[in-house]
Amino acid sequence: MNHYETVFILNPVLSETQIEETVKKFEDFLIKNGAKMVAKENWGLKKLAYPIQNKKSGFYHLFEFAAPGEAIGPYELEFRRDERIMRFLTVKLDKHAVAWAERRRTKLKAKA
Repeated sequence: MNHYETVFILNPVLSETQIEETVKKFEDFLIKNGAKMVAKENWGLKKLAYPIQNKKSGFYHLFEFAAPGEAIGPYELEFRRDERIMRFLTVKLDKHAVAWAERRRTKLKAKA
């Protein structure tokens, strides 16, 4: 099992319910394909550096998970098929990135 991190941007015209449904859909997809969710963050509505699909902002979400390598292809295909997703990026984390992500999460918990 490899560690991965996915950041995706949802269309800003979606309602809160639609956003929750979309995030749940991708979380369920990962779990169904043998992944274990490590962390999930909602970064909220952010201004984009440049327009995407004529939109100047989007709802950002982060998933950190451990999954078998063969689960990533279908996962990314599902992102491409969903018109609510404006952009996404999945990266494989090495041991240093995993440690950094854990430190980052503990700092966020300490602030809350």
